[in-house]
Amino acid sequence: MKIIQKVLFIVVPIVFISYALLQLSGSGTKSEAYAANSNNDGINNLFVQLSQKGKYNPDDQYKALETFMGVLDLVDKNYVETIDKKEAIYGAIKGMLEELDPHSSFMTPEEFNSFQQSTSGSFGGLGITITMKNDLLTVMSAIEDTPAWQAGIKGGDVIALINGEPTANMTLDEAVKKMRGKSGSKIKLTITRKGESKPIDLTLTRAIIKIKSVKYEMIDKELGYIRLTQFQENSYREMADAVKALTNSGAKGLVLDLRNNGGGLLNEAISIASIFLPVNQTVVFTRERDKQEKHYKTESVNFSNRTIPMVIIVNEWSASASEIIAGSMQDYKRAVIVGKSTFGKGSVQSIVPLPDGSAVRLTTSRYYTPAARSIQGVGIKPDVEVEPGIIEYTSDYYVIKEKDLSGHLKGENEKDNSAAVDDSVKRASQVLPLNDDLQYISAVQVLKGMLVYGSTTNK
Repeated sequence: MKIIQKVLFIVVPIVFISYALLQLSGSGTKSEAYAANSNNDGINNLFVQLSQKGKYNPDDQYKALETFMGVLDLVDKNYVETIDKKEAIYGAIKGMLEELDPHSSFMTPEEFNSFQQSTSGSFGGLGITITMKNDLLTVMSAIEDTPAWQAGIKGGDVIALINGEPTANMTLDEAVKKMRGKSGSKIKLTITRKGESKPIDLTLTRAIIKIKSVKYEMIDKELGYIRLTQFQENSYREMADAVKALTNSGAKGLVLDLRNNGGGLLNEAISIASIFLPVNQTVVFTRERDKQEKHYKTESVNFSNRTIPMVIIVNEWSASASEIIAGSMQDYKRAVIVGKSTFGKGSVQSIVPLPDGSAVRLTTSRYYTPAARSIQGVGIKPDVEVEPGIIEYTSDYYVIKEKDLSGHLKGENEKDNSAAVDDSVKRASQVLPLNDDLQYISAVQVLKGMLVYGSTTNK
């Protein structure tokens, strides 16, 4: 049996959210989240394949291993306390991978099992995504309707303490492990927030996190709004159902909100792109250090709508699969991108399961948009840049119009308001759901303009 090498498009190990998986094998992209065989022959063959891509001298490897084993024996026999040799070896492997880049790492069997659970869309925890930013454990977003969201945790918050323990020297996987726990159990987080002079202590109750990745609603009877929180199993089906329901309700254009979406399963992202783009178009491609490329293309799906005008909202925490969708739609001029430049992670991690149940996560390639743009470190720049903000409506003033003037010339289409004197007192605006969100309002206005003056479609 051959091992199927999984490739992961992720911002970071994410606490309670799906990871963007690519599955690389001779047969192409697989739809299942995990199908790797971890027998010894498969692992050895994979390591041989990897070693053939660069200079490999077995004698040098054996000499390095002799040094390592000598140090291990020295520590085992002479350290002041008895050590667990398995834990020591795991620690050495972790150190080697973490020296490479922030996204390469080693997962113990327990950590790998937790990682696999995070792609199912139902798991225990707090409902937050995290990353390392400037060596600080930083919140990317709190998933709606979860304990973290209800506690008011926001993107950009720095987690300083977990149950009183400093996070300064924790890895992301260690933080994941500490924040997960039995549903109903308590956990204390101490966070720092920009604009707050003192740390904020929060006590949260862990819960089973059941994530619905797609939420949607109609806007002004002719526009549809879709919020995609992450790319997990069944996200394509949920997205297709949302688009179908909105268009059946009369939506002539769509706003797709990818803000705070840290990524997810690549096969789901490709399927979602296939709703809006023609078949057999590149959505993203990867390039390894030997310059070999692999293109991931749109496919025939059960439901598609490739002409409806679209605006996509992104922000600094839109990452990975979100950047893939935004970048491909922008390259094909299929949608207008509104908001702030995205996170900017353009590297690919391969997940290699090992015989003892552990796994290696290794950066193996970079990814590019269809137009060969690398987003590593720069992100996707929106077509219309809009800062995040809240609009405060001033409504305590009168709006006097022509029809309110005494003895004005009545218009042919003017309705009789003689019985409604109070109609001359108009509120400047009505606050509807999301209508105090500057980026959202800007996206809606752009979409309305597209409907009036011409749509952006892939012609």
